[in-house]
Amino acid sequence: MRSSQIWYRVEIIQFMHHREFTIANEYQYNRRSAPGWVVSHALRYPVLPIVFVITVIGMAVAQSLAAVFIGRAFDTLIGGGGASDLAGAALWVIAAYLGYGACDIVNSLALRVLGQRVERDTRAELYLSLVGKSQTFLSRQPVGDLMARATYDVQQISLMVAPNSGLILESLFALIVPLVTIALLRAQLLLVPILFLISFAVAIQRYNRALEPVASAMNERFGRMNAELAESIGGMEVVKGFAQEQQEEQHFTAAARAYRDSFVRSGTIQARYLPLLLYGVAVGLAFGHALLLVLQGQISVGQAITYMTLMGTLHSPTIMSLTTFAAVQLGLASAARILSVITAKTELDENSGGYSAPMRGEIVFEDVSFGYAESVVSGRWSVASSQGAGIADNRQPTTDNGLILRNINFEARPGETVAIVGQTGAGKTTLTKLVNRIYDTSAGRVLIDGVDVREWSMDSLRSQIATIEQDIFLFSRTVAENIAFGARTPVTRAQIEAVAKLAQAHTFITALPNGYDTVVGERGVTLSGGQRQRIAIARAFLTNPRILILDDSTSAIDSATEDQIQQAMRHIQEGRTTLLITHRLAQIRRADRILLLRNGALIAQGTHADLLATSAAYRQIFVRSEESGVRRQESEVVPP
Repeated sequence: MRSSQIWYRVEIIQFMHHREFTIANEYQYNRRSAPGWVVSHALRYPVLPIVFVITVIGMAVAQSLAAVFIGRAFDTLIGGGGASDLAGAALWVIAAYLGYGACDIVNSLALRVLGQRVERDTRAELYLSLVGKSQTFLSRQPVGDLMARATYDVQQISLMVAPNSGLILESLFALIVPLVTIALLRAQLLLVPILFLISFAVAIQRYNRALEPVASAMNERFGRMNAELAESIGGMEVVKGFAQEQQEEQHFTAAARAYRDSFVRSGTIQARYLPLLLYGVAVGLAFGHALLLVLQGQISVGQAITYMTLMGTLHSPTIMSLTTFAAVQLGLASAARILSVITAKTELDENSGGYSAPMRGEIVFEDVSFGYAESVVSGRWSVASSQGAGIADNRQPTTDNGLILRNINFEARPGETVAIVGQTGAGKTTLTKLVNRIYDTSAGRVLIDGVDVREWSMDSLRSQIATIEQDIFLFSRTVAENIAFGARTPVTRAQIEAVAKLAQAHTFITALPNGYDTVVGERGVTLSGGQRQRIAIARAFLTNPRILILDDSTSAIDSATEDQIQQAMRHIQEGRTTLLITHRLAQIRRADRILLLRNGALIAQGTHADLLATSAAYRQIFVRSEESGVRRQESEVVPP
């Protein structure tokens, strides 16, 4: 199969169609191929395509009738007809063009509405698909490229539907109806138009074949350029910190140049467009043929004029095909890009009919192993569980055999605090992400209250687990909206302020320009690290989770504030299981159980006293901490 055909087709494997989130009564589209997918979007509103087709036929018929009436008017004039006859002929021409105009108005309105609805629906379908994808999938995708698919590619589909697909359909009927009219006028006159149509069809086929790979490359390069831009802007602090502006400018310029080169290539193909030349030759031959038949007395002058007028109607479809087919190729390439994301494999499913119950908070790991892939081939991950069409993965292995975690066994009773310690890259954060099914185990089981997490309803599971990570994400919304984000039901301002006080955030929030109504900016950029973490802690308090995961969540909080937060946490931790990733020795000592990880393996577990007595590796952590000055009398840190 030619490569130009491959990108149109998207494999649909039934078992892979898992999603973490769905909506009720979701409309089902045909996702077997890019063209079929776009057509199914248009057919969701069947009245609009039907109205469009009817009005297109009406326009073509009106245009052909106008040519016939003009020819008859000339025959009437040559035959010595009176003023009343000529006036009647003129009225018929006016009526034909009025009909054409009326059909055109309805036609344009129906097509524009259809195009906007398709654009809205494709963008909504793409977003719903992304929300339902696993974190494994999303973490591999360049944000800028996904944004390009959701904006540029969706817009190209809209432009393909309206006006370009509409213009192609109009052109089709503008070719067929005049041919039928010519055949009714005089069959001998069909010779030149048929020869033109045959050559036109061959030229269009070659034109499309040349445009297909160029259109695909153009969209891919736009996505790459957008990804470069998004990454540069997101990492601008690092760029400026290392004075790498010139190098980044060169990277972006190279991406922009590649996108420009695709445009130039497309322009070169369009410059060699043959149908316009073929049409000119056809008009000349048609005129000569008509004159010959007039001289032979086989057709009248009026019929010759009608014939040439009908040949003139072929000019519009010919010239429009130059741009419309190029736009359709871009639209189909964009549809294939979007469809590759929508149909990409994801291994997690929401399991809406799964187990659902209030949690007690018992966590058990049974022989748990985890890796980002089933195998490692030539140093590159082979992602069998989450790779989509046209989407590659370059994640590198970090431990032997491609496993991040190996044979992990431990139990956390309801209400216990379990501290997880180990060197950077030991797998601490990855371990906690198996609890709420951000990732699924490669081997073994994670059980909550005796039930495998894969058997839990995803909604029930995650709604009862709260995570506060080291890198806090806040939305560009008000402080109150960010705190209330995880709440399952509407909350009052009093409830928001109450949890903010528990998280020691109320004081600094009220000092902001608009208090709880202050917009914090993208990712909370207007707040300090400690302020962001306290808002995240307040957000977790409000959800009242049965399991709490803290990933070094107090790293940017001063000692006094941390003590107050720990007191509040201890006060509300009854019946709540806490997994705590921290380097603060004061927190580690207070944990009910400590897990010591090294290179993805659990090498020791127990209480602080037990590990000091039995684990040389654990004692070494304390020795290093004391030597580096990390251990202070009250875990003193510099205030944020």
